[in-house]
Amino acid sequence: MMRGLLFSLLALASATVAAQEVSLRHALDGKALDALATLVVRFNDEQQRLKDKFKAKVVLEDQRSVEDKRQLPHMAFLDEEDGMAFFGTRPRFRPLHLVMKDAREKFDAGRFYPQVAEAVDDLTGKVQALPMGLALPALYINRDAFRKSGLDPDKPPRTWWEVQKAAGELFDHGYKCPLTSSRFAWVHIENVSSQHGESIVSKSGKSERLTVNAMVNVKHIALLASWHKSFYFHYFGPGHEGDQKFSSGTCAMLTGESPVAAQLVRDAKFEVGVAELPHYDDVYGFKPADVLPDGAALWILADKKKEDYKAVARFMSFLLRPEVQNEWIKATAFLPMTPQAMDGLRASGVAPAILAQAEKRLSMAKVGHRAKNGFGRGRIREILAEEIAFVWQNTKPAKEALDTAVLRANSVLSSLNEPPVRTAAAKK
Repeated sequence: MMRGLLFSLLALASATVAAQEVSLRHALDGKALDALATLVVRFNDEQQRLKDKFKAKVVLEDQRSVEDKRQLPHMAFLDEEDGMAFFGTRPRFRPLHLVMKDAREKFDAGRFYPQVAEAVDDLTGKVQALPMGLALPALYINRDAFRKSGLDPDKPPRTWWEVQKAAGELFDHGYKCPLTSSRFAWVHIENVSSQHGESIVSKSGKSERLTVNAMVNVKHIALLASWHKSFYFHYFGPGHEGDQKFSSGTCAMLTGESPVAAQLVRDAKFEVGVAELPHYDDVYGFKPADVLPDGAALWILADKKKEDYKAVARFMSFLLRPEVQNEWIKATAFLPMTPQAMDGLRASGVAPAILAQAEKRLSMAKVGHRAKNGFGRGRIREILAEEIAFVWQNTKPAKEALDTAVLRANSVLSSLNEPPVRTAAAKK
């Protein structure tokens, strides 16, 4: 009897060891972390119940508790701008479409919304990562502050000129920080360009050149610079620094990304309003709805074993299930990857303005006027942040800062014959 029990225990241990373990690094918290952890547990349980000889197991790894960031995970849920914080270096990624193909897992990128696919594809249109953490830009207002300043909180600013008027009223009524922003380069350069029909990049063959020093961006940064001097606008950093300044009540308006709404409502001690990103109504051909979905995606690290990629591909297939997508979007308010997951966004409690914009925008055709994924785009945003900092310091005018950013960024782009994710693929 003891011998039989021993064999049973050994068989169980063998089954556990047989699971191909892969790690997923993240920096989530709150509902998003709970949702991801729940999905990982469900996936692992399903895998253990499989009669298949090959089983996969996903292990979550909090980026903030990683001691040696050089030990790279198999997957990472991040915005590529956060690469240095996640890895302490700039690693190569393996394209999602190749991982799925090599593992013989079904993968149809045509199921994605066009605008969602464009956020994570390369110059050839091939999907590089799973776009499960994307957002739209949004304007948040402190409705209580609006009321106290004689402004109608039910009529948030629609144009940047209306933002200026609201900022003046807020400042005059004692609010020392009328406006701040998170993710500045994406919100105030890339999206402002897109809304007003100006390309962020131009293509020359397989290469890209940055073109953000056109008229509307110079106009916009110059306007923000004047607000900065007048204390209407305060800049706290290129990332998510502005979120806390708004939720604490320090600033009365915030431009940021759509999924943080739930966190802002939870943390703020005032009534929060949400509206679409403002625009200029005096620029010919303006299209306020032409904003650019962007944000975190699930990236796959390069140079892993074949069995690792097989496990990763199986997890990706699990995440692509319609019911799993809906559950994820409902919990996080990230943008749905496919039309089948739009119900999840509706059920998330997202603001009506953002829901309406998502329903309209995501299905629009690709435009091909945005910088593509990989080291190039992340570095471009770093350069923009560095040069725009001179504007706030009053050492460079808007045009000079943008011209210098373009020169520096194009030097980076010219050194990249193709996005590094494609290069990684080529070496496989």
